[in-house]
Amino acid sequence: MVDPAPWPSRPLRVAAAQACPAPGDVIVNATTAAAMVRQAAAQACVRVVVFPEKFLTGYEPELIRADPVRRAVQAGGDARLSPLMAACRDTGTVAIVGAAVHEVGKLYVSAVVIDSDGTWAARYDKQMLFRAERDLYRPGRAGGSVEVDGWRLGLGICYDSGFPEHARAAALDGCHAYLVGGLFSVGNGYHESRMWFPARAFDNTIYTVLANHVGTTGGWNTCGSSAIWDPTGRLAAEAGSTEQELVVAELDPERLRCAREVHTVLTDFRDPATEPRDTTRCSPPGSQELTRIRQEFDEHGMGRSQVASGPALGR
Repeated sequence: MVDPAPWPSRPLRVAAAQACPAPGDVIVNATTAAAMVRQAAAQACVRVVVFPEKFLTGYEPELIRADPVRRAVQAGGDARLSPLMAACRDTGTVAIVGAAVHEVGKLYVSAVVIDSDGTWAARYDKQMLFRAERDLYRPGRAGGSVEVDGWRLGLGICYDSGFPEHARAAALDGCHAYLVGGLFSVGNGYHESRMWFPARAFDNTIYTVLANHVGTTGGWNTCGSSAIWDPTGRLAAEAGSTEQELVVAELDPERLRCAREVHTVLTDFRDPATEPRDTTRCSPPGSQELTRIRQEFDEHGMGRSQVASGPALGR
């Protein structure tokens, strides 16, 4: 059973920002992010803007590997982020923006939180690294949540969201929403995003937010379609697949409360990983029975050649 966090008293307007980053150019990308923060505040009174994975640097492993001081964001504060910090301060907006972050010779895939006073407030490091990232980046060692206007927001980055345990940990920490900057590609990546995010929302009765790239970054042909799902797993708002865009939704405390009253998964939860598990081994078929089964398979054309294979998996 989870102890409930203090309940938010009013709605929170959130935007998922999608755009195509300039490869390895932190100044240009921070300027783009700043303009989108100002747009979100002016046009929709948005309080929190979420940006894609590694947006400030681009998803550019070879550029970042070759020159991490220039191509990655420097931990703790980086003067190149000043346009974004100014935009947050001027508009009273919180930005959660993806970056490759360099700290004492080590690299992390991070979500940097810029507070509404224009300061670097926090950093969450991706815990579940994608296989292509593991030779360059270090995994994060702790989850991350931020609180804005009474809303507790769990942070995730792309592949984190593919693990149900990651969003569940945020929900058990009292989070009301799960905010993810990702890189999902055309094809299987789009398919994954449309399975994972409604499931994370429904399974935990939380809002889920995905900010994805458009265009190409680091060789990945991304699928856009940034979106927000409500606590029942239903789509609340969705962007297109190719253009720079802001998608906005209002997180509603009453809708959240209703979802949790109907679907009581968090109050009912017991962690099966902490409890014993029994295994029963069944007897194998006798030799005559095994022969009969094989004959039936052969007679009905159900041999190995009839088994269909699915598409290859990828981002």
